[in-house]
Amino acid sequence: MGLILYLLSSRTERRLKEMAEETKYGAEQIRSLEWHEHIRLRPGMYIGKLGDGSQSDDGIYILIKEVIDNSIDEFVMGNGKTIEVTVKDRSVRVRDYGRGIPLTKVVDCVSKINTGAKYDSVAFKKSVGLNGVGTKAVNAMSSNFLIQCFREEQTKLAEFQKGVITNDAAIEPSSQRKGTLTFFEPDETLFKGYRFRDDIVRKMMWNYCYLNPGLTIVYNGEKLTSENGLKDLLEAKIDDEIRYPIIHLKGEDIEVAITHGNSSREEYYSFVNGQHTTMGGTHQGAFREAFVTTVRTHFKKEFDASDVRSGIIAAISVKVMEPVFESQTKTKLGSQNVAEDGPSMKAFIGDFLKTELDNFLHKNSDVADLLLRRIQQAERERKELSGIKKLARDRAKKASLHNKKLRDCRVHFDSNKERAEETTIFITEGDSASGSITKSRDPNTQAVFSLRGKPLNSYGLSRKVVYENEEFNLLQAALNIEDGLEGLRYNRIVIATDADVDGMHIRLLLLTFLLQFFPDLIKNGHVYILQTPLFRVRNKKETRYCYSEEERRDAIASLGKNPEITRFKGLGEISPDEFKNFIGEDMRLDPVEIRKEDHLSQMLEFFMGKNTPDRQDFIIERLRVEKDIVDEEKAIEA
Repeated sequence: MGLILYLLSSRTERRLKEMAEETKYGAEQIRSLEWHEHIRLRPGMYIGKLGDGSQSDDGIYILIKEVIDNSIDEFVMGNGKTIEVTVKDRSVRVRDYGRGIPLTKVVDCVSKINTGAKYDSVAFKKSVGLNGVGTKAVNAMSSNFLIQCFREEQTKLAEFQKGVITNDAAIEPSSQRKGTLTFFEPDETLFKGYRFRDDIVRKMMWNYCYLNPGLTIVYNGEKLTSENGLKDLLEAKIDDEIRYPIIHLKGEDIEVAITHGNSSREEYYSFVNGQHTTMGGTHQGAFREAFVTTVRTHFKKEFDASDVRSGIIAAISVKVMEPVFESQTKTKLGSQNVAEDGPSMKAFIGDFLKTELDNFLHKNSDVADLLLRRIQQAERERKELSGIKKLARDRAKKASLHNKKLRDCRVHFDSNKERAEETTIFITEGDSASGSITKSRDPNTQAVFSLRGKPLNSYGLSRKVVYENEEFNLLQAALNIEDGLEGLRYNRIVIATDADVDGMHIRLLLLTFLLQFFPDLIKNGHVYILQTPLFRVRNKKETRYCYSEEERRDAIASLGKNPEITRFKGLGEISPDEFKNFIGEDMRLDPVEIRKEDHLSQMLEFFMGKNTPDRQDFIIERLRVEKDIVDEEKAIEA
């Protein structure tokens, strides 16, 4: 016993000495980072998540925005009506015709933190960025960064690599128009395998045009411009019938566009100083409240707030002095006032709508009548559903949602915690597949919802089906979206079904349900399809997972003679140890998107409606094409 105690005490003493060495704290432990080193070490502090460009909030798009915001600020100040943007071969080029940075300060403005003109509230009264970080972050996170300014018939050029200056050219004479040229290539060591998606960049460019009537953006050679601001934005976004013509109101530092559609959802596009606040904030909340108050006052009736806003489609843009956002990516406004000594956000927006919207409704009685009918319809539908909703909630409680259907995670999207944006829920089929994902997932941020069989085809059905169908009711409860997206518990909703006919059918049924009743989930970029490998090809030294026939052929050719080939027929066949490879950092997700040109209602009618002969002909024709492709591939292999 004494020997054991001696040995233990000796080990403890040695460990204490080691710990003392590890935690030594002296002058030699103090380290100062260069500005670019700090940005590269903690990129999330500056641009949120890094990503590979597959999602609209990935960091490479924040880099574009940071550069263009400077050009927009120049336009707002009355300098430069055209901005040229070229996105090509993983690089970005932006040329504006504003005043140009003072030439002796060009290097400082892109390489010294807290350096810029936006601290001068006279020069940039209502800018998005006030912390002097934007272009510095772009510089530090780019493998190549170039800035050239033209001003007073002179030019100054500077080049950097990962924030380190490589060319500090002298000021030279120039005959080019004044303004600024910025070129950068995001660093692939930070943004692994990145690519710019044209649809995401194009949407960003159009938003700049809608918010700045009179501005022309030449995007990859195409001229984009808007005459009617937010009215044009709503017309571009709406892909279904509206109940009355868009109400478009403008005032000093505020603009709104409002209409109602046929669905029961609320749809908002909100902006602050040109920044698209996808998560809303104080301005959007103030608008929702003020709209209800104004409508109640106009019609002299205490409508239920949900009836007034049911089906609303609205855009609001405000300009605020030194806005405060809830994160560096500026997706949610936190400012309570429009200026330090100005009115509250609630009073500012409330007073505007109380005057302008009420006046509009008095002058346009036909529009007011159509709005009233829409509210009355929503009231009738709500009362019809109230009893069903109560029964549905009771059923959800009795079904022990969290035990039987949902394997929840610890962090949720609506909890404002540090990792909230990483939260994911996998919707999968059957016990074996959900079991594999459950064992492989990160329980902190990944949840699993297990379907039982094929969901109901909800196309053409009323909202009652959401509450009467147990599967849909429980899924809605798990996502917490009955009253809109504000309570959404997961940032990413990932449909994870087998890559066979049944799996594809289940995927279509789920998408039909979401498109019918919760399209905002898709419009706001929350819904994805999980890609899982079709094949595993391996030899004694290496294993490759292949997501297509082409990848399988490449793997066979690379691994040599007679590798072992496994065809995964379903998710349940993939072991939990292997599944970790497919739902971790390198998870492959295909975002589900809605474009206006997709003609959603027609598409749903064709694929999920009762036009059986037309759909049969379509499927048969596609099967013929697929057979020709397979036969051709077999011939090539032979």
